[in-house]
Amino acid sequence: MPRRNRQPPTRVLVYGFGPYRKFTENITSQVIDSLAPRPGLRKLVFPVRFQRRQFIDALGEPMPLVVLGLGQSARPRIEVETRAINRRRADKSKVAQPICAAGEPWLPTTMPLYVTRPAAKSINAGDYVCNYSMYVMLEELERQADSTRFGFIHIPFDHDLPAACRYVERVVRQCFDLADKLESDRVAKRSGG
Repeated sequence: MPRRNRQPPTRVLVYGFGPYRKFTENITSQVIDSLAPRPGLRKLVFPVRFQRRQFIDALGEPMPLVVLGLGQSARPRIEVETRAINRRRADKSKVAQPICAAGEPWLPTTMPLYVTRPAAKSINAGDYVCNYSMYVMLEELERQADSTRFGFIHIPFDHDLPAACRYVERVVRQCFDLADKLESDRVAKRSGG
């Protein structure tokens, strides 16, 4: 009987985005490509489009313990997002619409990311597909009452690529440390400890 190549369950999901508008490259897909492979790490690059299903389906079953999203920005520095706002628009000339008509005005990210240089905190993830992905995934995690932790980082399109890769690699290590803690908590809860 042939041996089946079983992948370990996803513990940490890291996602980014592909090209869009005038950008033929997206720094987030380059950063994701550079991440060292490790058991339990799943890497995804989404097309840049407002499509709820692609983000919900990525959470999978069972859900990862930690989700880290990466988005490209035109900001002057790396920014760790602290919330997703219930608004979207494909074009700055249009009026922003709610992502979910009956949804909360904003949803907080749930992963405690240490903000170290060269990053800063942000309370405005914009109203394009990055923010949309955040809101949709956070809403789904809340709906399922899942303990998955979610964080998001914006990286400037012109940031030094090796520096961005080193920064995200450090954050991914934090994600795995958090996943270890969440797993221990779940085991303790199941055993009544």
